Amino acid sequence: MAGKVTVRGWWRARRAAARGDAGMTTSEYAVGTIAAAGFAAVLYKIVTSGTVSGTLESVIGKALDAPF
Repeated sequence: MAGKVTVRGWWRARRAAARGDAGMTTSEYAVGTIAAAGFAAVLYKIVTSGTVSGTLESVIGKALDAPF
């Protein structure tokens, strides 16, 4: 039974590992913020492009002109 892992032992190991993690460091926050800003910029460019903008205006116009 040397290699047997119990549920209680597994949970004990998970709690110990979680206690050792103090959270993100400043550099991780910086990288995450830059990635989010880059994604937002790309998404903004896509949504404001002529093709997507025209399609969105068409869909919204059709929704507002729908007969009830």
